[in-house]
Amino acid sequence: MKHIFTVGTAALLLAAPVHAGAGKWTDEPVRIVVTFPPGGTSDLIARVLAQYFESEYGQKAVVDNRPGAGGTVAADYVAQQAPDGTTLILGNNAPFTIAPTQFDDLPYDPMGDFTHIAYLGASTPALFVQPASGITSLEAYIDKAKGDGITYGSSGVGSITHILGKAVDIELGIEQIHVPYQGSAPAIQDFRAGVLEAYYDMVALNRDLITEGETQPIALAAPERSDVFPEIPTFRELGHDIVIENWTGLSGPAGMDPAMVATINDTVAEIMQLEAVVAQLAQFGIAHTPMESDAFTTFVGGTISTWEPLIKAAKVNG
Repeated sequence: MKHIFTVGTAALLLAAPVHAGAGKWTDEPVRIVVTFPPGGTSDLIARVLAQYFESEYGQKAVVDNRPGAGGTVAADYVAQQAPDGTTLILGNNAPFTIAPTQFDDLPYDPMGDFTHIAYLGASTPALFVQPASGITSLEAYIDKAKGDGITYGSSGVGSITHILGKAVDIELGIEQIHVPYQGSAPAIQDFRAGVLEAYYDMVALNRDLITEGETQPIALAAPERSDVFPEIPTFRELGHDIVIENWTGLSGPAGMDPAMVATINDTVAEIMQLEAVVAQLAQFGIAHTPMESDAFTTFVGGTISTWEPLIKAAKVNG
């Protein structure tokens, strides 16, 4: 069994117990900057936080969508704001894990220019194939890829699904044919039309297709099997230590007061444990693990170094 690409397990290893101290941290309204347009998972998570910040703790908060350049537009903006707790970013892989290797001229330091406050959770991608192909195991997929070849779709060059595809190439010793799309929706559309033999995408976004038998999940890039689809094996249990999760977290500008950071971290932890929030996040395929700010900071730094060879292998850096 190889041990090459492991990202998500850091969240579990660095998890720490939650302590008291949740509550309002500023009298000013807080902006939660999102790296994507309205309607996506990051936007929905930010709106859940904003809702409960105010309803549970009286902390007014609004969502500020600033998409563009792989999340770097939003991150650069937040890095330049005052560290007074009024501007936070709903961070994820794009600006903090992928961009540091993808872009040579990144306008910010993903570690030095930010205070990484709270880990929120992660959603997991998987490998899907055509049900009519007869492929139901990773071994059969490898045989097909080494024989006739196999074409897969991703949600775009440099996306988590593209990088996962490259990780699979390297780890399994195959060379899949990559077709990038502008998002997962058009990739799935072509898959359903028979244009693609396979694709990589988030399990939660494919719940209906799996249930209706319109797609065949082969392997999950998570540390453990999904509670929703326990029948899908992980790459790890199949002998390939590929764990690449789409994480989300809350960060702010560098230099924030440690006491304020602790308050925000505790507030987020309490919100993430509310029954209604757990149910909402489950719909997005996100499971929360409580993590202190120091541990979350270590986690972010670890993802940068772990993903670097994958991003370079995918040739999306420069």
